[in-house]
Amino acid sequence: MFDRFTQGAREAVVRAGFLALDAHRATLDADLLLLGVAEVRPFTLPSFTASGADLRPRLDLGDARSLLATLGIDLDEVRRRTRAGTDAPELWSLRRSRLRPLRVTLDGPLGRIPLAMHARKVIEVAMWKPGPVTGERLLWGLLADGANGAGRLLAEAGVDVAALVREAGIPVRRAA
Repeated sequence: MFDRFTQGAREAVVRAGFLALDAHRATLDADLLLLGVAEVRPFTLPSFTASGADLRPRLDLGDARSLLATLGIDLDEVRRRTRAGTDAPELWSLRRSRLRPLRVTLDGPLGRIPLAMHARKVIEVAMWKPGPVTGERLLWGLLADGANGAGRLLAEAGVDVAALVREAGIPVRRAA
């Protein structure tokens, strides 16, 4: 599935996978896809003002860092030394199960993590139109489903979501 992704969009999804594995989550959720997009920024949209630092406090990422710091262990340094090169997007793949077509997994050197329903919908929307899957298309997928909370998280981080939708060229359905 990654064959249609631009380098930046692929890096954002792989970053989200890293975050999910680090947080010991059972699935990759839409909130971590949003954080991956915010950290990688696979587009140049001035109205996307949220950074990873703005979104992190709003997400449950576990608390291993502070726990290990009390023991004098720098978790970031441990990860740098033990994971060197494992974040290269070309080492990761996004796959749909042939036997269970609703199951999509992100596979890489650090493990395999299935995409939760809302994250899978982000990818489906981003891939819906022909052509490359860009950062803007991932953003479209994140904002297309109001139930995944991405719009709320962006608004809480101070983003003008309506302006972002206009700037990114995300189609808006008008109610009849």
